[in-house]
Amino acid sequence: MIARTARSTALAIARAMLDKKATDALILKVAPMSTVADYLVIGSADSDRQASAIVDHIDGILSRSGSRPLSIEGKRSSQWVLMDFGDVIVHIFRQDVRKHYALERLWADAKRIAVPGEPRVAQPAVTPRPVKQKKAPAKAKA
Repeated sequence: MIARTARSTALAIARAMLDKKATDALILKVAPMSTVADYLVIGSADSDRQASAIVDHIDGILSRSGSRPLSIEGKRSSQWVLMDFGDVIVHIFRQDVRKHYALERLWADAKRIAVPGEPRVAQPAVTPRPVKQKKAPAKAKA
């Protein structure tokens, strides 16, 4: 068994997704914001069959290096499949389902890690919320 860091596992997963033509592969470093995992890897598939093929490929690639998922959820329907590798959580969505749940928005503050082979995605700017100004008390008329 080859010891892997969470980051190298996330990168290997993203590369495996791209091998099976996943689109919009994204790695988010959520370690400072979550105690559940260090990284989320998110990818999209055009069909349930492609999502299932992506899951099988990730499982095969990582199993060869000794990293088996702790669990796989949603594989039967393959609209949204979650793979738990401990420090790395993988989400494989069918395109329409990914848009609906919009995990990228939920984790907008997470650092995006570049995926080799994917176009560079700019870190979204977090716009500060406007501060409401208190109105000055009205002067009493004399």
